[in-house]
Amino acid sequence: MAEARHDLGRSLAAEALGTGALVATVVGSGIMAERLTGDPALALLANGLATGAMLVVLITLFGPISGAHLNPAVTLVLALRDKWQPRRALVYMGSQMAGGLAGTMLAQAMFAEPILELATSTRSGAGLWLAEGVAGFGLVGTILIGASVARPALAWLVGLYITAAYWFTASTSFANPAVTVARAFTDSFSGIRPGDVPGFIVAQMAGALLALLLTGWLLRPLEKQTQ
Repeated sequence: MAEARHDLGRSLAAEALGTGALVATVVGSGIMAERLTGDPALALLANGLATGAMLVVLITLFGPISGAHLNPAVTLVLALRDKWQPRRALVYMGSQMAGGLAGTMLAQAMFAEPILELATSTRSGAGLWLAEGVAGFGLVGTILIGASVARPALAWLVGLYITAAYWFTASTSFANPAVTVARAFTDSFSGIRPGDVPGFIVAQMAGALLALLLTGWLLRPLEKQTQ
């Protein structure tokens, strides 16, 4: 989200590490909360707080290196806006996907669970798809508007948005294709059945692209003032 200052190799490493840490937080905190509480509401609260806090850390640390996208939907939107070469966008997304899968494996190993196991949690239906569209729209909108009007606070804006979206979206706001795919390989609190992954990703991407269009219109007067 910030301007990257390093070469492509270091940027890709940052994206993989950051996405891996994000997924490890999502999966690991879900397992820990479920084991300690046995209460779905408390587990969701702990899961959301841990994820939001980790996002603040990751965006602050990796923003100057890679931009801290940590999300293929964010990369797609920024690539379209800034006219990236397709190859750069694709390798960013590949690094995020690989990092996310590694994050699941790490979390599963830490809690002595099978390194990879297919999730069985059903997350499907029009309401959940709509919720993921809203989640993707809100996340990308927060990033694009925040970068224009409150860049120093961007990490906090994103972390707080995701923490809130865990609770106001019916889907608990996956909002990230790399995280969604990675969560298909844990049969824990945060898992999603592999067959439900495509619907979530389509909704996330649609919401992200809609946010790009709307925020472009909203921010146009500000962009003109700075020219």
